[in-house]
Amino acid sequence: MSQPPSTPGLSLVHLVRPAQITGAGQPPLLIQLHGIGSNEDDLFAFADLLDPRCVVLSARAPLVIGPGSYAWFDVRFLPQGNSINVEQLRASRDTLVQFIGEAAAAYQADPQRVYLMGFSQGGIMGLTVALTHPALVAGVVAMSSRIPPQVVPWLAPKEDLTGLPLLMTHGTDDQVIPVRDAREARKLLESLPVDLTYHEYPMGHQVIPKSLQDALTWITARLDGPRRTSR
Repeated sequence: MSQPPSTPGLSLVHLVRPAQITGAGQPPLLIQLHGIGSNEDDLFAFADLLDPRCVVLSARAPLVIGPGSYAWFDVRFLPQGNSINVEQLRASRDTLVQFIGEAAAAYQADPQRVYLMGFSQGGIMGLTVALTHPALVAGVVAMSSRIPPQVVPWLAPKEDLTGLPLLMTHGTDDQVIPVRDAREARKLLESLPVDLTYHEYPMGHQVIPKSLQDALTWITARLDGPRRTSR
C-alpha cells in the first residue's frame, strides 16, 4: 500500500494514497476519519480498495489520549447515554474544515469533489462538517455513527443542504453506539432535503465485508453520477 509522508504544514497529520488512475482535470479527494482511541493507520488498511480515481488521505484526530491513540473529542459512556465535550467537537470540526481546504490545494484535488469517510466518532465528524459546511463536501460515508443533539443548532440552512449525498451504515447489535442513535439520526436527516442512503446490518460496532462493499459501491456511484450543483 502506498504511504507517502504527509505534506508538511497541513493542520492534521495524515497518510496518503495517491490517485491510481489519472485523467483530465483534478482528482477527487477522499478523507478517512478514524474513531476514538485509534489513529490514521486504522481505516487506511483498506485505502487501496477505494475508487482508484481518488486521492485518499487518512487523517489523525488532533487530541492525544494515549500512545498511538487519538480522538476528535472526549466522550463518556454513561448508562443514560453518551456525554461529549461539545467545545472539543466544535474545535475539531473547525480544524477539519481548515484541513479540507489545505489538502485539496496541497494535493491538487478537485475542491468540488471532496468526500469524507468516517467510522464511529470519525463518522460523527464527517456528518457534522457536511451538515454545517455543506459547500465543502460532495458526500459523506458515516459508519457506526450518530448525530449528537448538540450539533443540530449548528446546521446550515435547509436550502444549502439540498441534495447533499449521505450514506449511513450501522449494526443492529452495536453496543457502543446503539442502533437507536443511528435511527434518530436517520429521522433527523429524513426531515432535511439531503440525499440519504441508510443501511443496517446484523453486526456490532464494526465494519464487515458487506457494509464496506456497500460503501465502496456508493462512493463509485457518486463519482460516476452528476455533480451536486445545489450549494
